[in-house]
Amino acid sequence: MPGIIGPSDYSQEPPRHPCLQVNAKEPFNAEPPRSALISSYVTPVDLFYKRNHGPIPVVDDIERYCVSITGLTGNPKNIFMKDIWKLPKYNITATLQCAGNRRTAMSKIKTVKGVGWDVATLGNAVWGGAKLADVLELFGIPKFTGTTPSGGKHVEFVSIDKCKEENGGPYKASIPLSQATNPEADVLLAYEMNGATLKRDHGYPLRVVVPGVIGARSVKWLDSINIIPEECQGFFMQKDYKMFPPSVNWDNIDWSTRRPQMDFPVQCAICSLEDVNVVKHGKITIKGYAVTGGGRGIERVDVSIDGGKTWLEASRYQKTDIPYIADETSSDKWAWVLFEATADIPQSAEIVAKAVDTAGNVQPENVEVIWNLRGILNTSWHRVHVRVGHSNL
Repeated sequence: MPGIIGPSDYSQEPPRHPCLQVNAKEPFNAEPPRSALISSYVTPVDLFYKRNHGPIPVVDDIERYCVSITGLTGNPKNIFMKDIWKLPKYNITATLQCAGNRRTAMSKIKTVKGVGWDVATLGNAVWGGAKLADVLELFGIPKFTGTTPSGGKHVEFVSIDKCKEENGGPYKASIPLSQATNPEADVLLAYEMNGATLKRDHGYPLRVVVPGVIGARSVKWLDSINIIPEECQGFFMQKDYKMFPPSVNWDNIDWSTRRPQMDFPVQCAICSLEDVNVVKHGKITIKGYAVTGGGRGIERVDVSIDGGKTWLEASRYQKTDIPYIADETSSDKWAWVLFEATADIPQSAEIVAKAVDTAGNVQPENVEVIWNLRGILNTSWHRVHVRVGHSNL
């Protein structure tokens, strides 16, 4: 692509915050400490998790950078950043979450395959850019369209990012055309994050943001947009990020029997406490995040200090005064809530948190029932253990 290159090695990586917990250096995969997540409703860019599959691309000429629109569309051509900047700009607050968030807890049941993420492989940001529906309309695809006259039903996003899983080819993923052309789905071609130009780690100069869907579909370093008749056939759509039952293992797996995972289930985690924490007295504050997919929003968060026998409802809050959000009230449905509860605990306690979304979906009690060989979508009740004693911290 003109204006952007994909390095063949890791010699041109951007700087990263020293507090990040690094799970892999090449490619770079890291998450912040869980306590850092609850310091701000909007996650600072430097503390936003980093999920990569290869060296970070480098843009050497933003004026020459463009995205090709191809496939089953009547008007294939390139679109440059100057054209995207002319379109109406939207600021959408949305939480992106890796499908492998909380994988380490699942791996304690039985070995799983994947990066060993704790509970902080997500972040909440204000994404600024053009709606994909507006971009596609420029190329003859009307809003609220499910099929083009030539049979296009899906929109494929292809990255400049090269990865070993694609045999050295580009990372790619797709969403249904009906979602891409629906302005209310808020799918963005984003060039800003938290009121500033995207950083390289997060897709500079242009990335896709698909709110409410696992992070794997929000393709970074966008190279092309293809209108295709069926789902993307790339590795990460067909041979990964699918939800299998606990009975499936690597000897009997059949990838074709499952759909690619899209919406994220209801999720929450405690971030103010580690497992195991020693506290100096019996009263503690329990803080964390809760989020769900599909634009449903969080109805409530329940907290227990006796392992789930009795519950109290946590207080929760969402948007604060953020100058670059403006009046985008619809953003609330894509964003997490931060919750807080205070309780007196006995000498030791198992503290549990679970969330309920607006459709009444609730997290499963035990991780065993949702264990899967890839360790994705661990949305079981989050548990931490504390005891009262003298802390050396």
